Amino acid sequence: MAQHGIEPHSHGLVPLQTRNERPRSTSISDFQELTNRQEIWRYLPMDRLNGLDAEVIGEVTDEEIQIELATGVSANWIESTSKPVGSAGLPEDRISAIAWTNASKTLLVEVPENLEVAEPTFLTLDLGEIGAKAVHIFVRAGANSKATVVLDHTGSGSLAENVEIVLDSGAKLDFVSIQDWNRGSAHVSTQFTRLGKDSTLKHVVVSLGGDLVRVTPSAALDSPGAEIQMFGVYLADSSNYFEHRPYVDHIAENCISNVAYKGALQGAGAHTVWVGDVLIRETAVGTNSYELNRNLLLTDGSRADSVPNLEIETGKIEGAGHASASGRFDDEQLFYLMARGIGESEAKRLVVRGFLHEIVQKVGISQVEDRLIASIEKELEQVGA
Repeated sequence: MAQHGIEPHSHGLVPLQTRNERPRSTSISDFQELTNRQEIWRYLPMDRLNGLDAEVIGEVTDEEIQIELATGVSANWIESTSKPVGSAGLPEDRISAIAWTNASKTLLVEVPENLEVAEPTFLTLDLGEIGAKAVHIFVRAGANSKATVVLDHTGSGSLAENVEIVLDSGAKLDFVSIQDWNRGSAHVSTQFTRLGKDSTLKHVVVSLGGDLVRVTPSAALDSPGAEIQMFGVYLADSSNYFEHRPYVDHIAENCISNVAYKGALQGAGAHTVWVGDVLIRETAVGTNSYELNRNLLLTDGSRADSVPNLEIETGKIEGAGHASASGRFDDEQLFYLMARGIGESEAKRLVVRGFLHEIVQKVGISQVEDRLIASIEKELEQVGA
């Protein structure tokens, strides 16, 4: 049984036996102070949090979020104490509780039922350089709707964030979270998703910049026939610490989940962490699930930690599996390209492009894909990979 966390015990600290046993609360006092002794924070460089662990932090204002709505989609600020806030999930860690407590308003984005819209809705956050701040965003896709929402983080800032995503029956939503911060920025994002009957969510995480970026998306599949595709792509250099912790909780029967994250690392001190958790409960008969993480280490001194965890409580499933690997360039691929007259640097760039392209094309939004490709090209040119 994989060990996923720790809890107080009369004889000290003992591991929690399942990912689902973590406490959930909106109260900061219900969580211990952050230390690297706790499994969920074991890798985190505490000195890069920029005040996000303080009990009182600022709040993101509507002036700091640029909203471009697709036709028929609405966005309004509501009190964080009102419905439907909290219906997708509750904090499982201290920083999420801090963000929840300090964000008195929630940005509610709603896609009406039966609406199918081709153009994306964009939410762009740029906080400047003034202190740690909190934000709460709630996205609801109505029954039988189809839409795309892009949450884009740019510029400089320190942000503690909670995002709730709820899909009603038959809804289809593509949700893309981009972390493209300037150096010196810190971002801790908890993203809760709850899927209705026969709904489909494509959840994409793109991490490109920021001194510290930690994204923990979780999905509760508690309605029959729900499907989630979780993709992630990241490119870390010597100034970046990127951590991604996707979690899928299979509760209802005949649900599907597919998790695939790929990253490339370059430069001494580049560090990425991927911890993937999948829980298939006894009630989740007919489940089909798979999770994968691949990391390409481009230079010496970079580090990728990859930990897949799969818990199965029933044998009545269609399939379940996981895979994880981190390594250097494939010498055979480089030899093949160089034997055809391509220089070593360009050959390496081609290998990285091919490695990441599988996930890049999952974004499905041409302007975002083009931006991601341009960022990858720029980074590779700078390091001479």
